[in-house]
Amino acid sequence: MRGGFVEIAARSLADELLAAEVYRKAAMLRVPSEIGEKFLSIAEMEEEHARFWAEFLRRRDFDPSRVRVSRLKVLLYALAFRLLGLGLTLRLLEMDEREAVDAYSRLLEHPGLSEEERRGLAKLLEDELVHEHELSREESRFEELLSHVRDAVLGMNDGLVEVLSVTAGLAGAYGDPFHVALGGLIVGVAGALSMGIGAFASAKAQREVHEGTLRRVKAAAKYAASVFKERVLEYMVRKGFSHGVAGKVAEESARDSALLSRIVAEEEYGLREESLEDPARAGAYTGAAYMVGALLPLLPYFAGLSIAVALPLSLAFAGLALAATGFIVALSANLPVGKKALEMVALGLCSAAATFAVGRLASALLGIAV
Repeated sequence: MRGGFVEIAARSLADELLAAEVYRKAAMLRVPSEIGEKFLSIAEMEEEHARFWAEFLRRRDFDPSRVRVSRLKVLLYALAFRLLGLGLTLRLLEMDEREAVDAYSRLLEHPGLSEEERRGLAKLLEDELVHEHELSREESRFEELLSHVRDAVLGMNDGLVEVLSVTAGLAGAYGDPFHVALGGLIVGVAGALSMGIGAFASAKAQREVHEGTLRRVKAAAKYAASVFKERVLEYMVRKGFSHGVAGKVAEESARDSALLSRIVAEEEYGLREESLEDPARAGAYTGAAYMVGALLPLLPYFAGLSIAVALPLSLAFAGLALAATGFIVALSANLPVGKKALEMVALGLCSAAATFAVGRLASALLGIAV
């Protein structure tokens, strides 16, 4: 038990040292000065946490100097920051803070802690919760951007999988890379137009429905405030507030129709006016991203390489791109990164393998020369 506990503490020390360095590097990015200052402040707190774990390990006859920060991880974080931009960078850092909160919550239940250590670890947990909240608040400024990033990445993923599957099927049926490239390009252009128009129409219809709901809620809050006042009282009671506190919240909100309508829209319909999606941007991002994803598997065929060389290269390009899209989707949606990346790669390559087999079968049955 003791050895396992020391290993956990050593990992925590490594994580805190890494976090401190990552936040200092993040502060050097081209970010607004207030965010840079916040990153530096968090870095100093992470260094304080590292000192806690170093002392913790010394008391257990473990030399903390044996713990080293992975230079590769620091490099990967720095690269991710430059490629992802500030919005996704904040999401990445927030995920790290959430993992630290989970780890420290579990450690506080460990029987091997002294009371002093338990108090110190509880303070670390409080700090991590503060960090998570601060990053979440800064990240909320980029919510619309993150929504469009998800649209673009999902569009790119669709383009990758569909065109990769088509080209794999054509490669199984034909021996001419030009025919494969041409067929894939036609599918890519058609798919980009279809996806872009579909995303625009879907976002437009959804926005119109949500705007209609918000208009009705605003009108009702203005002219029938007493009805919504009772609903707010019910919301607060269901959340666990006493009737006295819930009544005061309901009274306060009933005096301001804008506040009242906002509470009802969020609690009853899950809607916020500022979070409504722009249909034109959704369509443009999705269509353009689909086309980018479609072109990646086609590059080896357009280069005029033989099918034997172009097909594995196409699969390799697509696999890397699928892993990247899985990473960004997981990051923007707060999902496990590794699992999502592997899932997307596996699904995409399995689809390509299936259509290649269909192409080979068609070639054999129809007598198409390969």
